[in-house]
Amino acid sequence: MINFTYHNPVKIVFGKGTIPELKDLVPSGHKVMLLYGGGSIKQNGVYDQIRNALSEFDVTEFSGIEPNPRYETCMRAAAQAKEQKAQFLLAAGGGSVMDAAKFIAVAALYDEAVDPWEIMEHRKPVAAALPIGMVVTLPGTGSEMNSFSVISRESSGEKLAFGSPHCYPKFSILDPETTFSIPMRQVENGIVDTFAHVMEQYMCAAGSAPLTERQAEALLLTVIEQAPKLLANPKDYELRANLMWCATIALNGSLGCGVETEDWSSHMLGHELTARYGLDHARSLAVMMPAVHRHQLKRKLPRLVQCAARVWNISAINDLVRADKAVDRMEEFFRQTGMSTRLYEYKIDANEAADITVERLSKRGVMLGENGDLGPKEIREIFMLAK
Repeated sequence: MINFTYHNPVKIVFGKGTIPELKDLVPSGHKVMLLYGGGSIKQNGVYDQIRNALSEFDVTEFSGIEPNPRYETCMRAAAQAKEQKAQFLLAAGGGSVMDAAKFIAVAALYDEAVDPWEIMEHRKPVAAALPIGMVVTLPGTGSEMNSFSVISRESSGEKLAFGSPHCYPKFSILDPETTFSIPMRQVENGIVDTFAHVMEQYMCAAGSAPLTERQAEALLLTVIEQAPKLLANPKDYELRANLMWCATIALNGSLGCGVETEDWSSHMLGHELTARYGLDHARSLAVMMPAVHRHQLKRKLPRLVQCAARVWNISAINDLVRADKAVDRMEEFFRQTGMSTRLYEYKIDANEAADITVERLSKRGVMLGENGDLGPKEIREIFMLAK
């Protein structure tokens, strides 16, 4: 177990009927900018609950934040925040709105002569950010309890990430009842996104942090158990609550405690599919993750064998067979959750996608894998396994 420092300052308020607590969570006297997407919060009652809770606050609004939030949209919101002298940002929605809020919180404090895109393109550290709160209506990304954000830039076709301790939310409200009205496609996406977040942290060197490993396995088992039940009974509050909490814990940093490495290859490759083809983030993961694990089968063998036994209850004698079956079961789970798992099913040419991805990652000097040694050759091979 390696040395680590773990600190997560986010206050979580979980359960039905918790949105009215906003009046005590938002700092008194602060001017609030409410951020949301296409307006679904006005249809499901969340908007009215927020406005009622903040009736004594000065609240402005910015709507229209799209899935895979765009830099261009975020910059308009940042300009409005500056003009209206917003002191607190409140994001209501799913991961896209929450990720956008983090970037807006940083961009709103930037000098107009400097492009805040530099924090992603050139990894420039974040100096400061406006305080943020979250009301989660679409679980899956875990953005409500971490400091990371992913933003797309339409002009360059890029989708890049950044993170900073300044971007931790001050609080996040998670009311499972707010998720009842979201489309089933988004429910499916949230399930797969949660599962993939755990796997990216878990599927590396085995044996270094047994407690953390068991925590990851518990999350995987819970998602595997609860997901089919929710898809069959979408109005079940307990199932919604269980998966909502799984999504939060999956990416709040605790699964990285004491582990030697993490492997976010599937996410990096999936981001390129989303940026180029508009594929839903979770659906890009369902395509790329099985391919990555098949390509890295021997390198990840100890962990895949452990996963086969502890998560999938696979008892084949030969380790290679067990590992291979574990990847098959993962792909099968994705399909049972409503995902396609091959590029051709989305009419995406694997060779074209590989060329674009290699060009973009090479331009940024990015190597993939927990050891940072997967380059153009390996990326092309992974795309061929995903075709």
